Amino acid sequence: MKSLKTILFGTTAALGLGFFGTSALADTLYTVKSGDTLSKISNEFAGNNSLVQQIAKENNINDVNLIHVGQQLTIRTNGEVAPVQETQPAVEAAPTQEVQQEVAVQPEATTSYSGDSSSAKEWIAQKESGGSYTASNGYHVGRYQLDPNYLNGDYSAENQERVADKYVADRYGSWENAQSFWMSNGWY
Repeated sequence: MKSLKTILFGTTAALGLGFFGTSALADTLYTVKSGDTLSKISNEFAGNNSLVQQIAKENNINDVNLIHVGQQLTIRTNGEVAPVQETQPAVEAAPTQEVQQEVAVQPEATTSYSGDSSSAKEWIAQKESGGSYTASNGYHVGRYQLDPNYLNGDYSAENQERVADKYVADRYGSWENAQSFWMSNGWY
C-alpha cells in the first residue's frame, strides 16, 4: 500500500509540474546579466527591495552596489515559489581565442557612441570598473577588468593601460570595435 501511495503521489506531482510549468522552492541560482542590480534582482523575486541585504549577505557581497555580469547568486525565497531563471553563463576567452556568444543585451538608452578611441576606451573603463584602477570582481582586476595573468603581477596604472591597449588591438583592432562588441554582448 505504501508503494502505491508513493507512485500515486509521484505521478500527481509530475503531472502538476507538467501543467503549471517549472518553478523552484526556496533557493534559486541566478546568473547576473548586464544591467542587473541587487534591487532589480530583488524586485524580480520579491516584487520589492526586501531581499537586497539578504542576497548580499548570503552571497558574501560587501558592496551592494557592485555585482558583475556572469556572477552566480543564490536567491533564498523563504519557501515561496520563485520563477526559475534560465540563464546563459557569461563566456570569456583568451585574447587569441575567437568565441562567439549569442546574448540578448539591450544598450542603455543613455549610451552614446562617438567613434573616438579615447572616448570608447573611457566608456569601457566606466562600464567595467567605474574607472577605478583598484577595482576587482573577485578575479578580474583593474580599470579594464583584465585577467591578472595578463598583468604579470604589475597592477600599476601604466601597466594596466599598456596591457589593455595591447589586448584591444590584438583582439578587436580598435577601442571603437571593442566598445561596439561590449554594447552587443555586455562584455569585451
